[in-house]
Amino acid sequence: MNDAPTYGFDTLQIHAGARPDPATGARQTPIYQTTSYVFRDADHAAALFNLQEVGFIYSRLTNPTIAVLQERIATLEGGAGAVCCSSGHAAQIMALFPLMGPGRNVVASTRLYGGTVTQFSQTIKRFGWSAKFVDTDDLDAVKAAIDEDTRAVFCESVANPGGYVTDIEALASIADAAGLPLIVDNTSATPYLCRPIEHGATLVVHSTTKYLTGNGTVTGGAIVDSGRFDWTASDKFPSLSQPEPAYHGLKFAETFGPLAFTFHGIAIGLRDLGMTMNPQAAHYTLMGIETLSLRMERHVANAKKIATWLEGHDAIEAVTYAGLDSSPYADRVKRLYPKGAGALFTVALKGGYDACVKLVDSLELFSHVANLGDTRSLVIHSASTTHRQLSEEQQVAAGAAPNVVRLSIGIEDADDLIRDLDQGLAKASA
Repeated sequence: MNDAPTYGFDTLQIHAGARPDPATGARQTPIYQTTSYVFRDADHAAALFNLQEVGFIYSRLTNPTIAVLQERIATLEGGAGAVCCSSGHAAQIMALFPLMGPGRNVVASTRLYGGTVTQFSQTIKRFGWSAKFVDTDDLDAVKAAIDEDTRAVFCESVANPGGYVTDIEALASIADAAGLPLIVDNTSATPYLCRPIEHGATLVVHSTTKYLTGNGTVTGGAIVDSGRFDWTASDKFPSLSQPEPAYHGLKFAETFGPLAFTFHGIAIGLRDLGMTMNPQAAHYTLMGIETLSLRMERHVANAKKIATWLEGHDAIEAVTYAGLDSSPYADRVKRLYPKGAGALFTVALKGGYDACVKLVDSLELFSHVANLGDTRSLVIHSASTTHRQLSEEQQVAAGAAPNVVRLSIGIEDADDLIRDLDQGLAKASA
């Protein structure tokens, strides 16, 4: 697959990174359920540990099954390389790890998954890092938030829970002008609907748990490196540009060029943080990605039909789906997300908090779970669950106000889902 860029998305989602197993001829990528790998000799082992040769050492760092997944995700995103890890939250920490340091900050969108808001506002303080939250639709506010200690700008392409779509090109322009990487969480859009690197993103992160796997079976995360950022252009990123003591003064940017961030993620990030994906999870995700385009087409078609129906329902105050012609993001969707605005959105109920709880409890086809991106349709009341730790002001800013329910539309028959919502709304409004 050396000429992979000539292949279409549907072909790459099946073949990228994979070859028949050389030992058995197995067509499907095997699950290499092993912790370690035999070295040819002492010199081979030394070369691997000194990063002079690429190969497998120990499965906390590298594993053949995971390596296939990394190449496939990087190819679909148009990146130079990728590192897979144990969850989407792990991917976020690993993306920031080479960039940040005590006293440094990240400028982050207010429209983020509640767990990310908590991670950025609370947990990273223990590393001496901080986050400045801004409305990324207010470009002047983004510019004003950046200071000499800022080391990255962070957003979601299609924001969870509200389904808002981000103007990645505009944020990339601001980040470039400040000499900073733009990190885009592309979990909800997937590379089928949006490839942030094509719009100027430096790094792309995923919770592979969601649409990439698509079946609600395993957790995982990924960081994709565009390979386009010059880590040596300033002294802001010493982990990548300066000598690394653990490898006898090796400079990642100088030694690995466009793959500097990827190699750092494996040789330092996974080695020391240990946020390792297991090979069985990689296997399930590889199988899920094989049908990604087919699933996303159905997800989007269902979401648009259901959101249009909900927009006209008497019990609904507002629908946030960016794929609606009435959405303030309609023009942005046409420009940056031509295949659709995803399948995640929220609805505000006129009956408020109590009606939301009744709706969640009354639905039959929709599963009440803390997940999204499944083939099954899912529902959750974010204010009492995923965003419960936030203040009401933060909940509103994130699109998870108390009168809002989040829907993740699956690939079932759309008319069946509409009937379920109709009966659920009738009970919630009673």
